[in-house]
Amino acid sequence: MAELALEEAKAALRKQAHVARAALSAEARGEAASTVAHLFFEDIAYGPEDVIAGYWRIRDELDCQPILIRLMDGGQKVVLPVVEGEGKPLDLRVWEADQPLYEAGFGTLAPSDLAPRAEPDLVLMPLLGFDAAGTRLGYGGGYYDRTLASIGKKPLLVGLAFACQELPHIPREPHDVPLDAVITEQGVRFFEART
Repeated sequence: MAELALEEAKAALRKQAHVARAALSAEARGEAASTVAHLFFEDIAYGPEDVIAGYWRIRDELDCQPILIRLMDGGQKVVLPVVEGEGKPLDLRVWEADQPLYEAGFGTLAPSDLAPRAEPDLVLMPLLGFDAAGTRLGYGGGYYDRTLASIGKKPLLVGLAFACQELPHIPREPHDVPLDAVITEQGVRFFEART
């Protein structure tokens, strides 16, 4: 019964977050993406050998392409996620600048099946909502949770969002991995170290 109540609470939060995000104008989205990219390069530490996982924006998510393109232009290894099937972790494929991207379902683009794979040191995470404790509210499919559980290291988790996506409190389940930081157009917020 408690599990059902938790799922209903998260479903209500997802709806609230969708509405807030959808209300933003195209101009506000573009300005936010530009500001978030600037803040990422100013405040997030990573090394030249680090693998950085991004995402291809779907629906009205914050666009991280400005970050990914600058990383690739600088020679950073970037991976994009591909959904391989329900209940499976994401397949993280290297996006090489001279290689095309292909439709990968859910409105996303991704490198081909032949692209190399790599485990990320830093993950740029899309989200529907976040709270002051660093809890991330996703779409409910569990893809990122399964992916993080399947990789051999603990990457730095950086959520990318619009400020309007902050929620007062998101219930955290045992499998929910909290964010290390979130970047919005209002700034970068770091959360306490995970245990």
